Parts: sequence; structure tokens; C-alpha cells
Amino acid sequence: MRQPRLAFFAGCILFAVSLFPGGAEAAGPEGTLLYESTAAIVNGEVIFLSDLEREACLKACGAFPGDEAVGVSLPEARDGLIADILVRQEEEKLALGTVDNAVLQETVAGALDIVRACPTPCAREISDGQVRAYAVRKLLVREFLRNRVSVFVDVSEEEVEREIQRRASRMGKSPGEIPGDAVRKELLDEKSARENRNWFDRATSKSKILLSPLEEK
Repeated sequence: MRQPRLAFFAGCILFAVSLFPGGAEAAGPEGTLLYESTAAIVNGEVIFLSDLEREACLKACGAFPGDEAVGVSLPEARDGLIADILVRQEEEKLALGTVDNAVLQETVAGALDIVRACPTPCAREISDGQVRAYAVRKLLVREFLRNRVSVFVDVSEEEVEREIQRRASRMGKSPGEIPGDAVRKELLDEKSARENRNWFDRATSKSKILLSPLEEK
């Protein structure tokens, strides 16, 4: 996703609880409440530092069924979470955001099993409810991109044939040795990824995204 123009703001929120309902809080001196550092605000929706730490941990576990376990930095986790939030906000605007209940239950159950078996210590600090919310969000984002963005992507027979010829020439093989179905799938995946990036670029350009500095850990 293209990096949005940065607009920096205070890293700690000291306002009343009602400003950010559900925000993380810690006990301060003499019983006062200190809200944790913010990482970003996406069209008014706040992302806290703890959200990024949890996101990075879930990615390290490969929590969403089918995903590989990957290590990401906090800025990378923030970029991914911002992208997801942009999709979810668009879904709400269009009154979308539902998936087949059986698929939803299967996905959530798979995510819970993955996180419970994850050897990464931080996984022990993530509740089942947080894992469930992560799985639901990733599933809804995936379905939106499939059904509203990349659904229009197509690959012609001419494109497949040209790519087969190109690969055959490069690899010193005959065209018949190059599986056409695999080539078609790869071309579709590439086009879909490009369409998704274009969608995020447009969504970002129309959004108000405020970022605070992040310290690498």
C-alpha cells in the first residue's frame, strides 16, 4: 500500500474515557488513568500501539488459516492494519460485511487452534476473543477484495500463450512442458494483486490518515 503523507500528533492520549471507548488504559500515579500510545488514526478510528503488537504476534503465528507465519515490524503491522481498516470502513459504507456462517465458524476455529499451538510467547497474551476478531476481520477483507475488486480481473488465452512461450524460451523447454493452468493462475494472481494495490491507493488518497512515530523493537 502506498505510504500516505505523514501527519504527526501526540503519542499519548490524556483525554477522558469517553473519547475513545474501549481504548487500552493503565493505572497512573495517584489513581489517574493514562491512555496508551496511539499509532494511527484512520478516518477517526484509533489504532493503539498494543493493536500493532498483537497484529505482529498473530502474523508471527500465521494465525489466519492458510497464511504463512511471518515476522513483521511494527510499521509493517500498522500498514497492514490500516489497509484492513480501509476495507472494513468501505464495507460498512456499502452495508456489506457478511460471509457464509459455516465458513466463518471454520475460519475462527482454525485460527484459535493455530494460536493455541503457536510457540511464540506473545501468543499466550492474546485472548480467544481477540483471535476471533482477527480471523473475522481478515476473512471479511479477503472476501471484499475477491468479490468487489479482483472479481473483474481476467486473463485471455493470448496472454497465457505469450507467457508460456516466454517461459519456454527462457527455460529451454518446449511450450507443451509448461502447464497452462498454472500459468493462468499466476497471471490472475498478479493482476489481482495489482488491482488490490490500485484500490488501496485510491482509498488512501480519499482518507484522512494520521500517523505517530514508532520506535522499532
